[in-house]
Amino acid sequence: MPTLADLKEKEIAIVAKVRANGELKQRLASLGLRKNSQIKIKKFSLSKSTIEVEIGTSMIALRYNEAKEIEVTRV
Repeated sequence: MPTLADLKEKEIAIVAKVRANGELKQRLASLGLRKNSQIKIKKFSLSKSTIEVEIGTSMIALRYNEAKEIEVTRV
C-alpha cells in the first residue's frame, strides 16, 4: 500500500493506517491526521526531507520518515 511519502504534489488521498506508535501517533492524531482523514500534498522541500500537508483547513509539515509511516489510498 502506498504511503504519504509516495504521493506527488497536489495529490489527494485518504489515510488508511497510521503505523507510528506512541508519542508520534498521538501528535499526528491531535493534528487531525487519523484513519479516514482526507489529506492533500501541498509541496515538498527541495531535499524532499519535509512534506507540507493539508488536512481539512490545517497545514502541517511532516518529516519524510514520519510520512513513510502513514499508509494512504489515492483518491
